[in-house]
Amino acid sequence: MSAVPAAAALAPRRLADFVTLTKPRITFLVVLTTLVGFLAAGSGATDVPLLLETLAGTALVAGAASALNQWAERDADAVMRRTLRRPIPAGRLAPRESAVFGIALGVAGIAYLAVAAGGLPSFLAASTAASYLLIYTPLKKVTSLATVVGAVPGAIPPLIGWAAVRGRLDPGAWVLFLILFFWQMPHFLALAALYRRDYARAGFRVLPVVDPDGTSTARQAVLYALALLVVSLMPTLVGMAGPLYFYGALGLGLGFLASGTRFAFHPESHAHAASLFRYSLLYLPVLCLLMALG
Repeated sequence: MSAVPAAAALAPRRLADFVTLTKPRITFLVVLTTLVGFLAAGSGATDVPLLLETLAGTALVAGAASALNQWAERDADAVMRRTLRRPIPAGRLAPRESAVFGIALGVAGIAYLAVAAGGLPSFLAASTAASYLLIYTPLKKVTSLATVVGAVPGAIPPLIGWAAVRGRLDPGAWVLFLILFFWQMPHFLALAALYRRDYARAGFRVLPVVDPDGTSTARQAVLYALALLVVSLMPTLVGMAGPLYFYGALGLGLGFLASGTRFAFHPESHAHAASLFRYSLLYLPVLCLLMALG
């Protein structure tokens, strides 16, 4: 008799662990940038059903990539303080069921996008997941350039939204790609600086691990923030957004650059790395909001 209540109590916890496996915060950012690409590509009334279908399919593929990434890196996650409580290393989910869950999500998302949004969005989503899992993930233990490689699939989501509307990739789509690409670099460099010892224990050759004094890491964060400032103004210059976006992006970009510069002057400072990371988390949703407002 007691087995039934115990199983009933266990079910919500397992469901929560499967949700955790999809990295909801990262999936949210993927969906948000897909939404921006969709809205930026539209020139009239928004096709709400197509929008919802595109976001749903993209969310499924993003969740699948996160789940399979955790499956692939379960041994590394087990030795990192930041990740050892994730469902697989903590033993709450078995590797096999996690892999099956991730594959099922990915197949469902790619197929759904193909039917609902078209071949190009589906291909882009599949390419994102494949390059993230098959190139970026194993490369992290080989070279610090893996972060640059990983920023490519990370910048594809707005292309998915754009392609769902237009069925092709115009120059404006690549402007959005560049914005997201350059945003990721200082964001991940700051994160890696914060958890340098964790990454070293796991054998990940991120830049802060091979750059112990942090000088090169901080310098690159500034250079990428400067590049981001420039490309973030391009939507107005190519007619995708108006003055509100331009001045908002300018202010946000200068703030990002200032935060990166403070980190560059104190590359050993945990506080300055944390400040840069927090600013990056604020920057992207606010920029997306400005672009949506035009």
